[in-house]
Order: sequence, then structure tokens, then C-alpha cells
Amino acid sequence: MNDPAGTALAPAGTRPPDPWDAPASTAPYGPRTANLADILERVLDKGIVIAGDIKIDLLDIELLTIRLRLFIASVDTARKAGIDWWETDPALSSRAARDALAEENRQLRERLEALENGSPPAAAPGAAGEPAGS
Repeated sequence: MNDPAGTALAPAGTRPPDPWDAPASTAPYGPRTANLADILERVLDKGIVIAGDIKIDLLDIELLTIRLRLFIASVDTARKAGIDWWETDPALSSRAARDALAEENRQLRERLEALENGSPPAAAPGAAGEPAGS
């Protein structure tokens, strides 16, 4: 069956071939791009940095500036870049939480021992400005 221009039409009930269904080697636009898993693997392997600033001014007066930096990578790639904060953050690492708890326990024992001996306890880091006896 032909259309008015003389071009052959597909039989009724069938659809014309879709060029995207063709194998990559015969696709009209060259090889297909990678799928989502391949892209994710590349991003995690190499890492990606997304940076942006949001600045709010009113009449040439800076009211607010927000700087956003996002680094997306695998753990190994992040370590190669010198980033490993999740290992020392008590909220993210059970080992860091245990270490933080042990350090707090040690400081409290030292303060208790100093109080029992009658000498003033050594100021804990970050305790500057605290009233005496608190």
C-alpha cells in the first residue's frame, strides 16, 4: 500500500520501525549514551563538585549570602580527596560516638577527682565564661 506521494506504508496494525529501537551500531545518531547506572558509576568514581552562591541585596546592602558546596563521590574517592569527616562525626559513626562518650567520661572523672581533692577543677575546653561552681 502506498500513500498519495507514492511512499510505501506499513501494513495495518503494525508500526513503522523506530530508529531508537535499532542496535547502537545502526542508530542514526551514532552510539547510544550511557545509562543511568553507568553515569552514576562514573560520577562516584571521579567525583563531582556543584558550587553555588545565593546572595540577597536590598538597595545595595547585602542582607544574606548563602554559599553552597556539594561534593558527590564514593567513599574511596572522597578519602583520596582528603575528606573523611563522617568517620569522626558522632552522629554518623558509632566508633566516633563511643570515642566522644569515652572522652566526656574521662573529663567528668577528672573534674570529680579534683572536686573530691578540694582543688579547683581544670577548665574544660569551651568552658570559658562559665560561672564558678557550675
